[in-house]
Amino acid sequence: MSGTKSYKNERRARGPKPRWRRWFWIISGAVVGLFLIYHATILYSVFRFRAVNPEVTALMEQRASEAKAAGKPVRQEQTWVPYNKISSSLIRAVLAGEDSRFFDHEGFDWEEIQKALEKDWEEKRFHRGASTISQQLAKNLFLSTSKNPLRKLHEALITWEMEKILSKRRILELYLNVIEWGDGVYGVEAASRTYFESTAASLGPDQAAFLAAIIPNPREAYNPDKHKARVERRKSLIARLMRHVVIPKDLI
Repeated sequence: MSGTKSYKNERRARGPKPRWRRWFWIISGAVVGLFLIYHATILYSVFRFRAVNPEVTALMEQRASEAKAAGKPVRQEQTWVPYNKISSSLIRAVLAGEDSRFFDHEGFDWEEIQKALEKDWEEKRFHRGASTISQQLAKNLFLSTSKNPLRKLHEALITWEMEKILSKRRILELYLNVIEWGDGVYGVEAASRTYFESTAASLGPDQAAFLAAIIPNPREAYNPDKHKARVERRKSLIARLMRHVVIPKDLI
């Protein structure tokens, strides 16, 4: 009994718990709850994308907002094409330039990530990327171009989920139909018509290497109108590398 009294007296002596702690846990719980609800909508979309094509992506919405803020017209050229209507040369070129081990990993290329970290450490800056096609698709569909570490963590979670829910063929099909290939140009069909007045199905190796060369930043760093020599160098490299890309027979 005396022990109970002394415990109560000790609690009274310490006083009530600081109010900020209570509010900290309330706010933290609310933030976590909102994130889970937000992510649940993303997960639902990933399941839908097994059979339904996305009508708009987070990147498209971001570019539209940027255009409006700058007082420019919003441009969005996109025509969806199924996987079997995309040139195998283009698929080889994109794999060569963006993710040569796409069929061997489960969303993350740990060898490339290690190389990127070592390069950043040497240069004392966060610069080199090592994003796989799956990671790029996660960012393109649902997130933003921000390099915020929290955004990168969320990207990793979505990437892992997409690799579990979608087939490699479907991930490639989605990727090739939504990525940015110029100002307001989205997807391989729109890119083929914009640059070559051709279709995605009829792209040859040279044209495919060109389109793959500008993927990293078609509006600025690899804009063929602004940096022709840089694009040509990358195009030549991809043309050499794509000869060694192996695609599973059922995906050719």
